[in-house]
Amino acid sequence: MFGLFGPRPAQQMERFRDRYTGRSLIVHQGFAGDWLEELLKQPGGGGHFRIDSRPLPRRRPSPVEWLVQTHILPLGLPQPLFLDVREGAILVRHLTRGEHAVHPSEIAWFLEELDTRHHARLTLDGDAAPQVQYGLPVNDNEALSMPEQLGL
Repeated sequence: MFGLFGPRPAQQMERFRDRYTGRSLIVHQGFAGDWLEELLKQPGGGGHFRIDSRPLPRRRPSPVEWLVQTHILPLGLPQPLFLDVREGAILVRHLTRGEHAVHPSEIAWFLEELDTRHHARLTLDGDAAPQVQYGLPVNDNEALSMPEQLGL
């Protein structure tokens, strides 16, 4: 059941999916300035799990740490990242523009278009490793729905 370094990948994925399907995560390496405080002020902002991607000196990573280290960080996307964990997929969109994190209020606009505008989709199919399909180019991170919301 457990090898020298913890559960097998299929078990880690099953545990991750059991815990996080239907939830959202923000993967980060710490937050600059008052970004976290601004996130918590946004409607639903406190409902996102926040996962620090810096590796901890642990022999056996938790399922979410395993997923981030094994499948999310290798995507090479800038952080912070927004992950929408669904039944059969994880949609990933980075939360930066230029060299800086976008304002947390923009996350709501990203969510409106996440089905069609994401940087990566990890398709989850049984015990197999997730299949990655890339979407938006890394430098494209405008919220297209934002002008509509502002009446522009």
